[in-house]
Amino acid sequence: MNINDAIVKRIEEICKDKNVNVCGATLSGGKSPSAIYDLIKGRTKCSKVSTIKAFCQGVGITLSEFFDKDYFNDFEE
Repeated sequence: MNINDAIVKRIEEICKDKNVNVCGATLSGGKSPSAIYDLIKGRTKCSKVSTIKAFCQGVGITLSEFFDKDYFNDFEE
């Protein structure tokens, strides 16, 4: 798993757990959802922290909570 795969996996987990969709969460965080969708669809290979932070704000978690999974420590470059 690479870093993008780990980020996408975490976004999907959070959306499922919080019963929200990516679009709504990202818009609630003040960003356009297109950056997250580009990451999920593989069009973007490097996500900006500000985009992930907007998603986190939209679902009511911190960046620390977002990255608090073991698979973020074990990804391949």
